Amino acid sequence: MSRLDRYRDKRDFDATPEPQAGESSGNGRSFVVQKHDATRLHYDFRLEHEGALWSWAVTRGPADDPREKRLAVRTEDHPLDYAGFEGVIPKGNYGAGTVMLWDRGSWEPLDEDPGAALAAGKLKFRLSGERMHGGWTLVRMKGRARDRGRENWLLIKERDDQAGDDPEGLTTRHLTSIESGRDLDAIAAGAKAAMRPEDDGRSAPHEDGGASPERKGAAPGFVAPQLATLREEAPEGDDWWQEPKFDGYRCLLSLGADGPRAFSRNGHDWSDRFAPLIGPARAIPCDTALIDGEVTAGDGNGDFSTLQKALGEGGALSFYAFDLLHLDGEDLQAQPLEQRREALDALLGELPGDGAIRLSPYIMGSAEEVLTHLCGAGAEGIICKRADAPYRSGRSADWIKVKCVKSAEFVIGGWSPSDKPGRPFASLLLGSFESGRLVYRGRVGTGFGAETMRDLAARMKPLARKTSPFDEVPKDQARGARWITPALVAQIRYAELTGEGRVRHGVFQGLREDKSPDEVTAAQEMAVERGDAASDELSLRGIDISSADRVVYPGPALTKGGVARYYDAVADRMLEHAADRPVALVRMPSGLDGQRFFQRHAGKGFPDAIGSVRLTEASGKEADYITLPNAQALLGAVQMGTLEFHIHGARNDRLDRPDRLVFDLDPDEGLGFDEVRRAAREVGNLVQKLGLACAPMVTGGKGVHVVVPLRRVAGWETLRGFAQAVAQGFERRAPDRYTATMSKTRRKGRIFIDWLRNDTAATAISPYSLRARPGAPVAVPVTWDELDDLDRANGFSVKAAVARAHEPCPLLAAAKGAPGLSEATLDALEDWLEESA
Repeated sequence: MSRLDRYRDKRDFDATPEPQAGESSGNGRSFVVQKHDATRLHYDFRLEHEGALWSWAVTRGPADDPREKRLAVRTEDHPLDYAGFEGVIPKGNYGAGTVMLWDRGSWEPLDEDPGAALAAGKLKFRLSGERMHGGWTLVRMKGRARDRGRENWLLIKERDDQAGDDPEGLTTRHLTSIESGRDLDAIAAGAKAAMRPEDDGRSAPHEDGGASPERKGAAPGFVAPQLATLREEAPEGDDWWQEPKFDGYRCLLSLGADGPRAFSRNGHDWSDRFAPLIGPARAIPCDTALIDGEVTAGDGNGDFSTLQKALGEGGALSFYAFDLLHLDGEDLQAQPLEQRREALDALLGELPGDGAIRLSPYIMGSAEEVLTHLCGAGAEGIICKRADAPYRSGRSADWIKVKCVKSAEFVIGGWSPSDKPGRPFASLLLGSFESGRLVYRGRVGTGFGAETMRDLAARMKPLARKTSPFDEVPKDQARGARWITPALVAQIRYAELTGEGRVRHGVFQGLREDKSPDEVTAAQEMAVERGDAASDELSLRGIDISSADRVVYPGPALTKGGVARYYDAVADRMLEHAADRPVALVRMPSGLDGQRFFQRHAGKGFPDAIGSVRLTEASGKEADYITLPNAQALLGAVQMGTLEFHIHGARNDRLDRPDRLVFDLDPDEGLGFDEVRRAAREVGNLVQKLGLACAPMVTGGKGVHVVVPLRRVAGWETLRGFAQAVAQGFERRAPDRYTATMSKTRRKGRIFIDWLRNDTAATAISPYSLRARPGAPVAVPVTWDELDDLDRANGFSVKAAVARAHEPCPLLAAAKGAPGLSEATLDALEDWLEESA
């Protein structure tokens, strides 16, 4: 019997677009996750093994929080071709609904024989995907009668550097396809975007593309466009205004008696490529004009890869007009921008605001505020323009571009072969022309869909050559490479350029057909990276903070430099709590909208100031944890993109004897802060009744920590048992208000007393730590009287927290002479528990 017989038996391939189950062989290690909006929304998790895909339906989707155990129901094995399936399974078919390619990559089994491990009921593996990373485990649950033959497993994230602390973070951050960029609704709509004359002012072009009878004048010829100069900082002053930077193709739209024409930035006639714009251009009320602008996909919210897809499929386009160079026979280039813009507004002001041709908005005022707002809204960046300057072809300091994300064009000079079946190449080798030499800029191996890879392979094939076109390539990256004539230009997003000028964490977005290879240079990008163009370096206590002007908290804006200055200001007080103990970091190098890393172990490139301490975890394994011996270490962590610091319950010199205990009061979404205050008071009163000291801390999130400083006399087992008993005692006394169980269903309308923070490798947010949440709230210890007057747990701003750090700390006051978990304390707890029984 074939592994795929069940797959075939369940499907009618005349009625479903799913791939038929052809037999395959091989030892590939790919994985794929498909978001599946069937009878119930779920995520299909598939691992390639011996020519087919092991498959599970994960009911709530994967979670990178190790505390979450997600139900994964084993389903029939699927063919390898299914890993590329995205579309709609018609109603009436098995699994009817919309299928999205949500993640994919490779997996590495951590068992010598993964087949045997699966049969035994526990499969451990490591994922290298676009969204899922690090160690994971699948564990089979014991069968029950009510399972009705279903094979239920649990999908669990391992505690490693790729783990997070938000149970829903993975599924709420990533809502679109890794292949097409579409969400479920767009995939369900199915058909390619059509051009209909009646839709939102987007009229279709005339069949013959002929002349407009209303226009008599000759259309203006092409003018080389004005280009912006890249800077890390936006200019200051009232003589500048700001426009959004679009991630599209530059276009000059020429209107005259012969009909509209669309020119690329190099003067090529791209009227055929921009055909959806030609019809609407006929409606512009003038005789002749030359309009400068940017072409984007759809309504302008997509990135360059979305535009590439729209152009390939005949999708809808938008033209954002931002300058007017000629109008009705008059050359306007010598006029100041503000006058040209006034004429442009008058020309296009009557067109539909959501039509295919529309005005690009501009904003007067602080460039920094505009940048923060637009970056927070997911924009590409801003273009700052001097309002009194004429139009000048070529690059000019009158136009300054500041990017929210780093992207640039690079020339493709070769490719590295792939060892994966069906994958034409593993990565592209990139370069830029500097003084006539093609300088190697590194490799990019992500961002390709299957169709894109095939197209690129076909384009590169006739460009093959025997010798490297680069000036010099590192031997390890040149080994096995295939070289091509440098004729293709790629748009690449990346995290940074290294000191050697190499792309780091690059993502392919598409080919730039509007730029010739010989005009591609990385000189501006390198100048910005080095700080030559505009310095954004900051040094505090001997620690250099790079990219200090990068906004990490949008609205109100707080830059990476601002984060560093905050931790510098509170370092002495914060380290009284956080120094010389194991620490976990929440790193978000790209800011709140970027990827989140929960990191306990120092990684490559961490500053030397950051220390390490060996900790024995609950499993018995030893691991080196991050520790912060001083302010330099604290700021070194900030340099690595850290926003939050979570501290361990014991100091480095006695890791077996905790010196603090935390009751984390975590309210259900529907509860007000008055209920949290009341709970904190009740827990605090009990702790004091038992003979211990304590102080409340608002966490900067929703809840309150009741922190109990301890003399180091008891071990972890005693501490954990004490915390659990207190939580369960409150649950027994007031089951309608409290729960000691993490389950969300048990939390409904209740406060979860999280006692799990008190374990060998557990951590809790540090006093005076920022939180990685909008508004940059801070976790701050308060007095009991102050707590009564607070209306929320996230009310302390950076400014307020700095002021508090220079005042007496209630938690340090409680720690002076604090007792430990003595026999008398445990006896008192037992008496209280008997009262509540």
